[in-house]
Amino acid sequence: MVNRSEGMALLVAAVDQGSLSGAARVAGISLASVSRHISALEERLGTRLLIRSTRSLRLTEAGQRYCAQARRLLASMDELESSMQTDALEPAGRLHVTAPTLYGRVHLQPLLAQFLVQHPKVTLDLHLLDRPVNMLEEGIDLAVLVGEQPSSSLVARRLGSIRWVLGASPDYLARRGTPASLRDLAGHDGLVYSHSATEQAWTLMQRGKPVTVAMNTRMRSNTVDGVVSAAVAGAGIVHAPAWAIADHVAAGRLLPLLPECETPARPVFAMMTHQRLMAGKVRSLIDYLARQLRGKRLNDL
Repeated sequence: MVNRSEGMALLVAAVDQGSLSGAARVAGISLASVSRHISALEERLGTRLLIRSTRSLRLTEAGQRYCAQARRLLASMDELESSMQTDALEPAGRLHVTAPTLYGRVHLQPLLAQFLVQHPKVTLDLHLLDRPVNMLEEGIDLAVLVGEQPSSSLVARRLGSIRWVLGASPDYLARRGTPASLRDLAGHDGLVYSHSATEQAWTLMQRGKPVTVAMNTRMRSNTVDGVVSAAVAGAGIVHAPAWAIADHVAAGRLLPLLPECETPARPVFAMMTHQRLMAGKVRSLIDYLARQLRGKRLNDL
């Protein structure tokens, strides 16, 4: 009898790798075996799932539907096996994790590397993305989210928070003056960290209430290191996470401004689906991240 789950897994692997040979390499079997399994799967279903050529493959409409369901079924099978482990057993299996690009690169990647060292039976797929993800459809076990918790069916655990601050170089302030209030910011050059191509204002606090402050936008970037470097060079005032400018403040290259106008720190959440809530490997990773991030002084200047 044909192993249905094997054919399903090979189809998903072929799509992920972009070729049948890639799936064969990942599965450790011959290309002929992969082709035979997928052909048997198509024959059993009575429909074509893949359109193959010498250089590429793509899913048919039926293949797209089947592959999306297959990912969910394979993830459920993996979770079922993981849930059979007791808490005393070492976490094992593949984890699919996503996080914002910069936060993930600076803060999560070093922690995840240590987690893998501590748990040699765990394998990890990390995707650093600056876009919303559909955790169920994309097979994500854990998503780290910076900002307000979304209203959804996902389960959230707070990992920490990020303080955002204003800063500028001593040279810039000597030339343009040091702002004493939010009103003064309107006459200054702003260095904007945003993924929006049109954002030209910051939300700050005045007497306990949020206020939108517009400035002359000298530079906008979707990476925080770009605008921080411009601030160090003296190009304007930057609004950025405290951890992104802390070393420059300590070295005197940047000076913090208007701390009384800071907005409340932005929360950092670990998001998971109900289906993945009981998987031991997911629970172990969340507990580990919560411990490590609580110990990191991300908001000091």
